[in-house]
Amino acid sequence: MEGATFLWLIRHAPVDGVKGTIHAANAPADLADRAQLEALRLRLPQDAASYASPARRTIETARALGLEPILVDEFGEQDFGDWTGRRHDELAAGGGDAYVQFWSDPAHLRPPGGESFEDQVARVRLGLSRIGAGSATLVVHSGTIRAALCTALDLLPEAALRFVIDPLSLTRIDRLASGWRVVSVNQRVS
Repeated sequence: MEGATFLWLIRHAPVDGVKGTIHAANAPADLADRAQLEALRLRLPQDAASYASPARRTIETARALGLEPILVDEFGEQDFGDWTGRRHDELAAGGGDAYVQFWSDPAHLRPPGGESFEDQVARVRLGLSRIGAGSATLVVHSGTIRAALCTALDLLPEAALRFVIDPLSLTRIDRLASGWRVVSVNQRVS
């Protein structure tokens, strides 16, 4: 499989913040689950290239896994624009028609000042194309992993949004000469 790329995609640890919030890039990770972090670290390939979103929570998670990642802007979470930092229940109660309208087609519509999931898929696809052959770990967001699965499986963006991607889960995909292969999705390592 010369030229193949083997990707270990890890969703960051839970955010250390108010649940139900659309967290900003500077939101910290809750790294209290040391046993889960260690079990996950032991499953990762040795001497693999390491990448992460430039968000604080992905960097902190990567470092807790013993990684020193290259930060890749294309691997950032979906930009929710004006809604960043706000709670979903607050937006639903007083966000007006824009919030309701967005959730009628979250794959294609954009929050005010933000991007659609479809935009994120295009961005992540570009980031993936820049990773060379060999093994690589990516500490990223749930939306980033869904976007990578959208690319690997040639899915419509709305279909990729159906994947559940838990904090500290492992998703494995490979880019082979013959195309993409999905090894596992949302695996909890213990």
